[in-house]
Amino acid sequence: MSFSSDIAFTPTVKQIQSRKGSRRAYANQEASGSWATLITPDIRKFIEAQTSVFLGTANAQGQPYIQHRGGPAGFLRVIDATTLGFVDFTGNRQFISQGNLADNPQAFLFLIDYAHGNRVKIWGSAAVVEGDADLIGRLMPAGYRARPEQVLLFTVAAWDMNCPQHIPRRIEATDVVAALAARDARIAALEAEVATLKGHDPSRTEI
Repeated sequence: MSFSSDIAFTPTVKQIQSRKGSRRAYANQEASGSWATLITPDIRKFIEAQTSVFLGTANAQGQPYIQHRGGPAGFLRVIDATTLGFVDFTGNRQFISQGNLADNPQAFLFLIDYAHGNRVKIWGSAAVVEGDADLIGRLMPAGYRARPEQVLLFTVAAWDMNCPQHIPRRIEATDVVAALAARDARIAALEAEVATLKGHDPSRTEI
């Protein structure tokens, strides 16, 4: 590849970009450095804050497959500047992604933060590691009640943070619960303060 973005911008894609008028902008992007190939500290924070990711694979015939993977924040771990990893928890045991990767190691990760309108696309290759108890122990989220099956290691080739257009804004339920609890605590403190200023004992109920 001449540029890291060539992993997605094939000659056919570039022809379409030229026909539709966007090739010049992407050529300028290529000339200025194209897509990042190493995980930076900022993108590491984004990656390890996610509780939900989508893994794309394709079989030997090119048939694509998307699988959701989730867990507590940090379940998707940055191991080094070019390697991500996560524990593959026991699920429906279809093993479609594992079979695809055995035939075709090319893979893709799609991460989206609905609350802040950010999304990151990561191209690369992946492999499943079975029977490595030490690696599972290193990557298994502490206290998470799930049964580990194996580990998936993802080697990063390029990544790009996409524009936020059309991302619906959604908030995690845990964030809503925390915000409501903070609000209720603030209301209780203000009510106690008002009662004190009025000379009442807030622990007494007036009849």
